Amino acid sequence: MSQVLIIDTETTGFAEPVEAVEVAWIAVDPGPTDPILKPVTTFQQRYKPEKPISFGAMATHHITDEDLVDCPPSSDFVLPEGTTFIVGHNIDFDWNVIGKPEIPRICTLALSRRLWPDDLGHSVGAMIYRLLKTKERAKTMLKDAHSAYQDVLLTRIILHHILEQMPKVRTWEKLWEASERARIPVTMPFGKHKGIPMAELPIDYCEWLLKQSEMDPYLLTAVRQRIAHA
Repeated sequence: MSQVLIIDTETTGFAEPVEAVEVAWIAVDPGPTDPILKPVTTFQQRYKPEKPISFGAMATHHITDEDLVDCPPSSDFVLPEGTTFIVGHNIDFDWNVIGKPEIPRICTLALSRRLWPDDLGHSVGAMIYRLLKTKERAKTMLKDAHSAYQDVLLTRIILHHILEQMPKVRTWEKLWEASERARIPVTMPFGKHKGIPMAELPIDYCEWLLKQSEMDPYLLTAVRQRIAHA
């Protein structure tokens, strides 16, 4: 059975390499996207990593090495068969943690930044405060944030509001295409030209960027578009 997963992970740290200490997902209707996004099945599991959890990661998710003594190894996690898309807030981080499966990724962080292009914040927590009608409701929902399952539930809310802003997008394929477009930066994200619109980036700098190794593929797309329209 095909299914779309909204997924989140908690990990041993933030610097590579990282391992999962918790993975959660909700499978939603694989057909035309529905603003209700009714869950079909859910999953939540903690894992015992090979490396210790960093103190910074513990301070984020409050999972300690002692909590995981009887858990299966993180290498045991696999996506269910038939997964057609995975959805997440900064999905590339979670995708990397679960082994970079060859499955299309929909990034609610990229879509949020494109749909609400301001500097008021686009993290999961910031988006919940932005989107919910009352700050008290947002505060209550965020009390368990950074549990993988709670973050999945919060991402589902964000995705619901994204779909409200995109009434013509009613298939996962179209949403994936919109996500891919949203990932292409419109301003230079780093370096001496940070913040400069890609359309104004010096051509010689663009040519230099194309020669660099391990560059973000979406940034390279923006650079090539700049050169093509020069």
